[in-house]
Amino acid sequence: MSTTTAASSEGHITGFGSKGYRSYVLTALLVIYILNFVDRGLLSVVAPQMKPELGISDTAFGLLTGFGFALLYTVVGIPLAQFAETRHRVWIMTVCVALWSLMTALCGLAAEITIGSITIGAFWILLACRVGVGIGEAGCTPPANSLIADYYPPKSRSTALGYYAMGVTLGGLLANLIGGPVTDAYGWRAAFFILGIPGILVAVVLKLTVKEPPRGYTDPPGTVRRVNPKFSDAMKELAAKPSFWTMTVAATIAAFCGYGISSFQSLFLNRSFGLTAGEAALMINTPVALAAAVGTVATGWLAEKLGGRHPNAIAWLAGIGLTLSVPFYFVAFTTHNLWLCLVGLALGSGIKYGYLAAQYTIGQGVVSAQFRAVATAILLFVVNLLGYGLGPLFIGALSDLIFNLQVADLGAADLTRKSCEGAARAALAAAQQQVCAIAHPQSLQRSLLITAALYAVGGAFFFLTCRWLKKDMVAK
Repeated sequence: MSTTTAASSEGHITGFGSKGYRSYVLTALLVIYILNFVDRGLLSVVAPQMKPELGISDTAFGLLTGFGFALLYTVVGIPLAQFAETRHRVWIMTVCVALWSLMTALCGLAAEITIGSITIGAFWILLACRVGVGIGEAGCTPPANSLIADYYPPKSRSTALGYYAMGVTLGGLLANLIGGPVTDAYGWRAAFFILGIPGILVAVVLKLTVKEPPRGYTDPPGTVRRVNPKFSDAMKELAAKPSFWTMTVAATIAAFCGYGISSFQSLFLNRSFGLTAGEAALMINTPVALAAAVGTVATGWLAEKLGGRHPNAIAWLAGIGLTLSVPFYFVAFTTHNLWLCLVGLALGSGIKYGYLAAQYTIGQGVVSAQFRAVATAILLFVVNLLGYGLGPLFIGALSDLIFNLQVADLGAADLTRKSCEGAARAALAAAQQQVCAIAHPQSLQRSLLITAALYAVGGAFFFLTCRWLKKDMVAK
């Protein structure tokens, strides 16, 4: 098989480009990652208004926010990442940013349509648009991680990836900060238009200002690379890295809990504290997302500082954060005090989200340069299909199951979730309204508590990763 060597003898020390330009590129990639999660998370922000209008169950909402998005996202992700191993990564990201931004805007047009004698409900139109968003977003993180690895030398990479990973939490912050008030003022459809369309302009700026670096630029001198890497070669290399797989299990469990909780957080605040979409977004979700962003970058920075003496710090810091977040979430989901709920959610998010810096640092750090994008795509395939895909669906289905059990126990077995939401609740008899007041919020609360407890399991797998990480790391 033909091979080549790393492009620069100094790249592994200096990185690609000037320090100022590297910072610009990293910030540009962060902005795109923020847009990724703005568009991905907006559905959860508008849920208190959108869900009653469309009349869908918690299970159906979990399908929209989770599996409906994640299925095509994960399936398309690996071939796109393999394409990115040998093709122009900036071009791939440009096309994908424009696509998902357009599909986000189209979500605002979701409405029942009739074609001949066939009527397609608004839910199915919205689901199709979400699938389109997922296809576009599949071309974001794998090539971005590969670009960062070629711009930044190994010694600076965990901080750079921690900075990039803030896009997850800052995207959630902006989706709430902008999407919540827009929903209250102009309706949930307007929120999709306002937050989706600007991404097309960002895609153009990305192509015009970001350079494609030589592949493997920051590898040590003499590093051998395959000219035409194969997916089977990537899997063979990963098969010999147990730390990659234990980290993937840990990150999947964390994503299962995190995406599920964030998808239903606004609905929880609406049902338990009576907040509107805008109030939940500004009063609670925005400061929680800000705390999460600080925690993400702080973990990457701290791991870099400790890395010299403690090479496994990136893994055990993530394990500590996930484990310690559990009691804070229990406080948030059981208290009747809104501000104590805010403190619990903020502290829980702030210490748990460091796992994002860990998953990217380990995911691309244990493989050689030509397989970084594919390794990241494999990681995201598992994390998103099982974590993002099933987390919201699990919470929604469990919430509906508990709701049905509760209303039956309270003597109102014919009561539905739809009848407890929005204007439909006011039309119920007083006794049924009282059942709604109990079962509607409590079913979701209990589902969230069960899910939050699983963070500790994710933490345990990060601790297990430490057993092999030092030996497996290629980027040192």
